[in-house]
Amino acid sequence: MPEGDAVYRTAVRLRAALDGRVLTRSDFRVPKHATADLTGRTVIETVSRGKHLLTRVDGGLTVHTHLRMDGSWRVFPAGRRLPPGDVVRLVLGNAAQVAVGVRLGMVDLLPTAREDDVVGHLGPDLLGPGWDAALAAARLAAWAGPGAENTIGEALLDQRNLAGIGTIYRAETLFLAGISPWRPVARVDDLERLADLAHRLLMAGRERAATVTTGDPRPGRGTWVYGRGGRPCRRCGTRVGVTHLGGAPAARSPERLVYWCPACQPR
Repeated sequence: MPEGDAVYRTAVRLRAALDGRVLTRSDFRVPKHATADLTGRTVIETVSRGKHLLTRVDGGLTVHTHLRMDGSWRVFPAGRRLPPGDVVRLVLGNAAQVAVGVRLGMVDLLPTAREDDVVGHLGPDLLGPGWDAALAAARLAAWAGPGAENTIGEALLDQRNLAGIGTIYRAETLFLAGISPWRPVARVDDLERLADLAHRLLMAGRERAATVTTGDPRPGRGTWVYGRGGRPCRRCGTRVGVTHLGGAPAARSPERLVYWCPACQPR
Protein backbone atom coordinates (compact mmCIF):
# COMPACT_ATOMS: atom_id res chain seq x y z
CA MET A 1 0.00 0.00 0.00
CA PRO A 2 1.40 3.45 -0.86
CA GLU A 3 2.57 5.19 2.29
CA GLY A 4 2.29 8.80 3.34
CA ASP A 5 5.22 10.06 1.28
CA ALA A 6 3.87 8.51 -1.94
CA VAL A 7 0.39 9.89 -1.25
CA TYR A 8 1.91 13.32 -0.58
CA ARG A 9 3.64 13.21 -3.98
CA THR A 10 0.33 12.22 -5.59
CA ALA A 11 -1.31 15.29 -4.04
CA VAL A 12 1.47 17.45 -5.49
CA ARG A 13 0.79 16.06 -9.00
CA LEU A 14 -2.95 16.60 -8.66
CA ARG A 15 -2.46 20.17 -7.46
CA ALA A 16 -0.28 20.92 -10.48
CA ALA A 17 -2.88 19.50 -12.85
CA LEU A 18 -6.14 20.70 -11.30
CA ASP A 19 -5.78 23.54 -8.81
CA GLY A 20 -7.34 26.82 -9.82
CA ARG A 21 -8.87 25.39 -12.99
CA VAL A 22 -12.50 24.86 -13.93
CA LEU A 23 -13.52 21.23 -14.36
CA THR A 24 -14.74 20.43 -17.86
CA ARG A 25 -14.90 16.72 -17.21
CA SER A 26 -16.30 14.86 -14.20
CA ASP A 27 -16.94 11.13 -14.33
CA PHE A 28 -17.56 9.12 -11.15
CA ARG A 29 -17.48 5.43 -12.03
CA VAL A 30 -18.62 4.11 -8.67
CA PRO A 31 -22.28 3.24 -8.01
CA LYS A 32 -22.66 5.52 -4.99
CA HIS A 33 -21.81 8.66 -6.94
CA ALA A 34 -22.54 7.64 -10.53
CA THR A 35 -24.84 10.63 -11.09
CA ALA A 36 -22.54 13.23 -9.48
CA ASP A 37 -21.33 16.00 -11.79
CA LEU A 38 -18.68 18.56 -10.84
CA THR A 39 -18.27 20.18 -14.25
CA GLY A 40 -18.23 23.96 -14.07
CA ARG A 41 -16.72 23.98 -10.58
CA THR A 42 -13.21 25.23 -9.85
CA VAL A 43 -10.78 22.96 -8.02
CA ILE A 44 -9.52 24.76 -4.94
CA GLU A 45 -6.80 22.36 -3.77
CA THR A 46 -5.81 18.76 -3.21
CA VAL A 47 -4.18 17.83 0.09
CA SER A 48 -2.97 14.57 1.57
CA ARG A 49 -3.97 13.44 5.04
CA GLY A 50 -1.96 10.37 5.97
CA LYS A 51 -2.81 7.89 3.21
CA HIS A 52 -5.97 9.79 2.19
CA LEU A 53 -6.45 12.43 -0.52
CA LEU A 54 -8.89 15.33 -0.30
CA THR A 55 -9.69 17.30 -3.47
CA ARG A 56 -11.73 20.38 -2.59
CA VAL A 57 -13.87 22.15 -5.17
CA ASP A 58 -15.90 25.34 -4.96
CA GLY A 59 -19.41 25.03 -3.68
CA GLY A 60 -18.21 23.37 -0.47
CA LEU A 61 -17.60 19.87 -1.82
CA THR A 62 -14.68 17.48 -1.30
CA VAL A 63 -13.70 14.42 -3.30
CA HIS A 64 -12.12 11.89 -0.93
CA THR A 65 -10.00 9.09 -2.38
CA HIS A 66 -7.78 6.37 -0.98
CA LEU A 67 -5.37 4.31 -3.07
CA ARG A 68 -5.30 1.21 -0.86
CA MET A 69 -3.17 -1.58 -2.37
CA ASP A 70 -3.53 -1.13 -6.13
CA GLY A 71 -4.86 2.38 -6.72
CA SER A 72 -3.15 5.28 -8.43
CA TRP A 73 -3.81 8.71 -9.90
CA ARG A 74 -2.48 9.35 -13.39
CA VAL A 75 -2.33 12.71 -15.15
CA PHE A 76 -2.61 13.00 -18.94
CA PRO A 77 -3.00 15.81 -21.47
CA ALA A 78 -6.66 16.55 -22.19
CA GLY A 79 -7.99 14.41 -25.00
CA ARG A 80 -5.78 11.44 -24.24
CA ARG A 81 -7.51 8.05 -24.34
CA LEU A 82 -8.20 6.63 -20.90
CA PRO A 83 -6.83 3.28 -19.70
CA PRO A 84 -8.94 0.44 -21.16
CA GLY A 85 -11.16 -1.94 -19.23
CA ASP A 86 -13.06 -1.28 -16.03
CA VAL A 87 -10.14 -0.07 -13.91
CA VAL A 88 -11.00 3.65 -13.99
CA ARG A 89 -12.96 4.80 -10.94
CA LEU A 90 -12.89 8.59 -11.31
CA VAL A 91 -12.01 11.18 -13.96
CA LEU A 92 -11.52 14.89 -13.22
CA GLY A 93 -10.34 17.07 -16.08
CA ASN A 94 -10.00 20.61 -17.36
CA ALA A 95 -9.17 22.15 -20.73
CA ALA A 96 -5.48 21.26 -20.37
CA GLN A 97 -5.14 18.08 -18.31
CA VAL A 98 -7.13 15.14 -17.02
CA ALA A 99 -6.55 13.26 -13.76
CA VAL A 100 -7.58 9.60 -13.88
CA GLY A 101 -8.11 7.57 -10.71
CA VAL A 102 -7.32 3.92 -11.44
CA ARG A 103 -8.36 1.07 -9.13
CA LEU A 104 -9.00 3.52 -6.30
CA GLY A 105 -9.86 1.76 -3.07
CA MET A 106 -12.20 4.53 -1.90
CA VAL A 107 -14.12 7.26 -3.72
CA ASP A 108 -16.41 9.58 -1.74
CA LEU A 109 -18.07 12.91 -2.45
CA LEU A 110 -19.06 14.85 0.65
CA PRO A 111 -19.45 18.38 2.01
CA THR A 112 -16.07 19.91 2.83
CA ALA A 113 -17.43 20.76 6.28
CA ARG A 114 -17.80 17.01 6.92
CA GLU A 115 -14.30 15.86 5.96
CA ASP A 116 -13.90 14.56 9.49
CA ASP A 117 -16.41 11.85 8.58
CA VAL A 118 -13.65 10.18 6.53
CA VAL A 119 -10.39 11.39 8.10
CA GLY A 120 -11.37 12.54 11.60
CA HIS A 121 -10.28 9.24 13.13
CA LEU A 122 -6.68 9.67 12.02
CA GLY A 123 -3.84 10.46 14.35
CA PRO A 124 -1.28 13.24 13.75
CA ASP A 125 -0.27 13.40 10.09
CA LEU A 126 3.42 12.56 9.76
CA LEU A 127 3.66 14.97 6.81
CA GLY A 128 1.08 17.50 7.94
CA PRO A 129 1.83 21.13 8.80
CA GLY A 130 0.57 20.54 12.31
CA TRP A 131 2.71 17.48 13.08
CA ASP A 132 2.72 16.84 16.82
CA ALA A 133 5.12 14.15 18.05
CA ALA A 134 3.89 14.48 21.63
CA LEU A 135 0.30 13.80 20.60
CA ALA A 136 1.41 10.81 18.49
CA ALA A 137 3.31 9.45 21.49
CA ALA A 138 0.25 9.90 23.70
CA ARG A 139 -1.91 8.02 21.21
CA LEU A 140 0.60 5.19 20.99
CA ALA A 141 0.72 4.96 24.78
CA ALA A 142 -3.08 4.94 25.03
CA TRP A 143 -3.31 2.30 22.30
CA ALA A 144 -1.19 -0.03 24.42
CA GLY A 145 -3.97 -0.24 26.98
CA PRO A 146 -3.72 -2.67 29.87
CA GLY A 147 -2.49 -5.60 27.73
CA ALA A 148 1.17 -6.44 28.20
CA GLU A 149 1.44 -7.99 24.73
CA ASN A 150 0.29 -5.07 22.58
CA THR A 151 3.32 -4.61 20.34
CA ILE A 152 4.92 -1.48 18.94
CA GLY A 153 4.96 -3.12 15.50
CA GLU A 154 1.16 -3.26 15.48
CA ALA A 155 0.73 0.14 17.11
CA LEU A 156 2.73 1.95 14.43
CA LEU A 157 0.47 0.68 11.65
CA ASP A 158 -2.73 1.82 13.35
CA GLN A 159 -3.54 5.07 11.55
CA ARG A 160 -5.43 6.32 14.61
CA ASN A 161 -2.07 6.73 16.33
CA LEU A 162 -0.08 8.45 13.58
CA ALA A 163 -1.19 8.79 9.99
CA GLY A 164 0.86 7.87 6.95
CA ILE A 165 3.19 5.10 8.10
CA GLY A 166 3.06 1.65 6.51
CA THR A 167 5.13 -1.51 6.47
CA ILE A 168 8.17 0.08 4.79
CA TYR A 169 8.62 2.93 7.23
CA ARG A 170 7.60 0.78 10.18
CA ALA A 171 10.45 -1.62 9.40
CA GLU A 172 12.98 1.14 8.79
CA THR A 173 11.94 3.24 11.80
CA LEU A 174 12.17 0.32 14.22
CA PHE A 175 15.49 -0.84 12.79
CA LEU A 176 17.08 2.59 13.13
CA ALA A 177 15.71 2.85 16.67
CA GLY A 178 17.01 -0.63 17.55
CA ILE A 179 13.56 -1.74 18.70
CA SER A 180 12.04 -5.16 18.06
CA PRO A 181 8.60 -5.08 16.40
CA TRP A 182 7.47 -7.43 19.19
CA ARG A 183 8.44 -5.14 22.05
CA PRO A 184 5.34 -4.19 24.04
CA VAL A 185 4.42 -0.54 23.59
CA ALA A 186 4.56 -0.07 27.35
CA ARG A 187 8.26 -1.03 27.29
CA VAL A 188 9.33 1.45 24.61
CA ASP A 189 11.29 4.07 26.54
CA ASP A 190 10.74 7.14 24.37
CA LEU A 191 7.65 6.98 22.17
CA GLU A 192 7.93 10.65 21.24
CA ARG A 193 11.44 10.16 19.91
CA LEU A 194 10.29 7.11 17.93
CA ALA A 195 7.37 9.03 16.42
CA ASP A 196 9.66 11.90 15.49
CA LEU A 197 12.08 9.48 13.80
CA ALA A 198 9.24 8.19 11.62
CA HIS A 199 8.32 11.80 10.85
CA ARG A 200 11.87 12.64 9.75
CA LEU A 201 12.09 9.57 7.53
CA LEU A 202 8.84 10.36 5.73
CA MET A 203 9.74 14.03 5.39
CA ALA A 204 12.92 13.01 3.60
CA GLY A 205 11.05 10.41 1.54
CA ARG A 206 8.44 12.81 0.21
CA GLU A 207 11.09 14.45 -1.96
CA ARG A 208 12.18 11.19 -3.60
CA ALA A 209 10.56 8.96 -6.21
CA ALA A 210 11.72 5.85 -4.31
CA THR A 211 12.14 5.06 -0.62
CA VAL A 212 15.68 5.68 0.61
CA THR A 213 16.46 5.42 4.32
CA THR A 214 20.10 4.32 4.06
CA GLY A 215 21.28 7.43 2.26
CA ASP A 216 22.23 5.31 -0.77
CA PRO A 217 19.82 5.85 -3.67
CA ARG A 218 21.30 3.14 -5.88
CA PRO A 219 18.86 0.35 -6.86
CA GLY A 220 18.59 -2.30 -4.17
CA ARG A 221 20.45 -0.24 -1.57
CA GLY A 222 17.75 2.11 -0.35
CA THR A 223 16.48 0.28 2.76
CA TRP A 224 18.08 -1.27 5.82
CA VAL A 225 15.77 -4.26 6.33
CA TYR A 226 12.54 -3.79 4.38
CA GLY A 227 12.32 -6.23 1.47
CA ARG A 228 15.52 -7.98 2.58
CA GLY A 229 14.11 -11.07 4.29
CA GLY A 230 16.73 -13.83 4.41
CA ARG A 231 19.54 -11.53 3.31
CA PRO A 232 22.37 -10.20 5.50
CA CYS A 233 21.71 -7.18 7.68
CA ARG A 234 23.57 -4.21 6.24
CA ARG A 235 24.87 -3.33 9.70
CA CYS A 236 25.83 -6.64 11.33
CA GLY A 237 25.44 -9.40 8.72
CA THR A 238 22.75 -11.34 10.60
CA ARG A 239 20.03 -12.78 8.38
CA VAL A 240 17.08 -10.39 8.21
CA GLY A 241 13.83 -11.94 9.42
CA VAL A 242 10.44 -11.62 7.75
CA THR A 243 7.05 -12.82 8.96
CA HIS A 244 3.50 -11.63 9.55
CA LEU A 245 2.64 -9.56 12.59
CA GLY A 246 -0.90 -9.11 13.79
CA GLY A 247 -4.20 -10.14 12.30
CA ALA A 248 -5.85 -13.53 11.92
CA PRO A 249 -4.10 -16.02 9.60
CA ALA A 250 -6.87 -15.57 7.03
CA ALA A 251 -6.17 -11.84 6.94
CA ARG A 252 -2.44 -12.19 6.41
CA SER A 253 -1.33 -10.12 3.46
CA PRO A 254 1.72 -8.15 2.27
CA GLU A 255 0.79 -5.08 4.31
CA ARG A 256 1.16 -7.14 7.49
CA LEU A 257 4.71 -8.32 6.73
CA VAL A 258 7.34 -7.22 9.21
CA TYR A 259 11.10 -7.17 8.57
CA TRP A 260 13.69 -6.94 11.32
CA CYS A 261 17.24 -7.84 12.27
CA PRO A 262 17.25 -10.27 15.23
CA ALA A 263 20.68 -8.99 16.34
CA CYS A 264 20.17 -5.25 15.95
CA GLN A 265 16.59 -5.42 17.28
CA PRO A 266 16.68 -8.11 19.96
CA ARG A 267 13.45 -9.24 21.58
